[in-house]
Amino acid sequence: MIASRRDVLIGSIACGAATVTSTHAADMPTRVERWGVWEASFQGPFTGNPFDDVRIAAILESAGKQLRVPGFYDGDGIYRVRFSPPDLGQWRWTTESNVSALQGRSGSFDAVAPGAGNRGPVRVTPGGYHFAYADGTPFRQIGTTSYSWALQSDAKCAETLATLKASPFNKMRMCVFPNVPSVATNPFVRTGAGLRDWDPTRFDPAYFRRFEDRIRRLGALGIEADVILYHPYDAKRGYSDMLRADDERYLRYAAARFGAYRNVWWSMANEYDVLTSKKMADWDHLFQVLQAADPHNRLRSIHQFDVYYDARQPWITHASIQNNSAVLDDQRAALHRDFALKPVIFDEVAYEGNFGEPWGQLKAEELVERFWFGLVGGTYVGHSETWDPNRDARFSWLGQGGKLKGTSAPRLAFLRKIMEEGPVPGFDPIQGWWSYHLAGKPYEYYLRYFGKDTPREWPVVLPSGAGTGHGRTPPDRGKDPIAFRGDIIDTWNMTITPVDGIFHVSPRGEYDLVDPARPAIQLPEKPYLAVRLVKAKG
Repeated sequence: MIASRRDVLIGSIACGAATVTSTHAADMPTRVERWGVWEASFQGPFTGNPFDDVRIAAILESAGKQLRVPGFYDGDGIYRVRFSPPDLGQWRWTTESNVSALQGRSGSFDAVAPGAGNRGPVRVTPGGYHFAYADGTPFRQIGTTSYSWALQSDAKCAETLATLKASPFNKMRMCVFPNVPSVATNPFVRTGAGLRDWDPTRFDPAYFRRFEDRIRRLGALGIEADVILYHPYDAKRGYSDMLRADDERYLRYAAARFGAYRNVWWSMANEYDVLTSKKMADWDHLFQVLQAADPHNRLRSIHQFDVYYDARQPWITHASIQNNSAVLDDQRAALHRDFALKPVIFDEVAYEGNFGEPWGQLKAEELVERFWFGLVGGTYVGHSETWDPNRDARFSWLGQGGKLKGTSAPRLAFLRKIMEEGPVPGFDPIQGWWSYHLAGKPYEYYLRYFGKDTPREWPVVLPSGAGTGHGRTPPDRGKDPIAFRGDIIDTWNMTITPVDGIFHVSPRGEYDLVDPARPAIQLPEKPYLAVRLVKAKG
């Protein structure tokens, strides 16, 4: 049943958004931040099934650029169009609809300079393996997962947001459909008392309104919302087992409703290959539907259980991978990006916690180690934790959010600082095929991580780039030696100890750079150490 029409319509401004509900162009917002959200709402039909019977979109034009932005029905006879302007300047808009009351509305607004904290959406960098905000600021991914946090009570959600505010995490993976006990469980209008008694042709706007509020709140904290559209964990309700036409309707609705928020990423599914109702061709099709429905072109990925999805497909922007062993050393991590030819995020590498299954009982040291090996492999890694008094992952951070109970988060904050002080746009393996186990930027920055090993020293032997086919000749070759300063990093105790003096490296043969006067760095024989060499200034 569609709710009755409201008598009072509300305009609001939130998270860089300009919003109005009106039938008059003169009342529409006239200014919005670049990469903010311009929203226009109109009154229209509320009988029949507006989700299927009524279509609305807006054509937006500026400086020779034209975009068609689909709208959506928000219940109570209200139709909305949301748009995030990618460029500064005046934007003119005109609605198109199959309903005369919504057809041909027009107006304009100015996209103005973004405010503090608005760096635009995250995109893949031109180099192909890293991320940056639209304003060019590198995005150093330190993500976490809390599947159904957005569907919990307001108090529990507030607790989760407070935890995130004090954490290092800048991306949150979150499901649209519930997968653990939740307060919000009905994305579609109910037709009866049974779990499968719901109508896939009628969305419950209140459910989606609640979810988008959580997206906005993450955005206010500077956190990306990695929106998981499908998952295999709730076959009793069957939300992820819809027919193709219902899937298409859902994806178009989600894209129109959420896509204008600059912090949205799309994850088509979690463990897609466990959903037996959909075959590979179905996933390919759904990606193309989503891509066509999203004029904002948000980042897109899919997460697997056993079978890797082909990340080279044109609709995939980055690989989202579940693999515990791939980040037990840097070389295995690096091979994944060599095959994907795109950024790789190991969103699931098992979790810190006390859950009985192997994937939920990592020690904090083990989880942090995976992040460091992933970094040296030129990839990114994701966190979550499964600490619960009853050893039930459904009620842990992974399932419902709340408070973090583990000890990995402070170490990941330390890692994020190392990343942010590192090369732009990110860390790349340096001749990883030749077992140097180094990342950074050749001739400027080198990072070596030892994991559980406790070496007494590290021989300072850097790849020269000559004779291997996998590098370039150093710009200083044949001139003065390159000078570096060194640091010993204790990744667990979160300390940085400068190494005395300067290393002056020059070629030894065709392959290596060494300093004959200082051939090694002495180490304190502890686990979880790293060494950093940075080109000396002056």
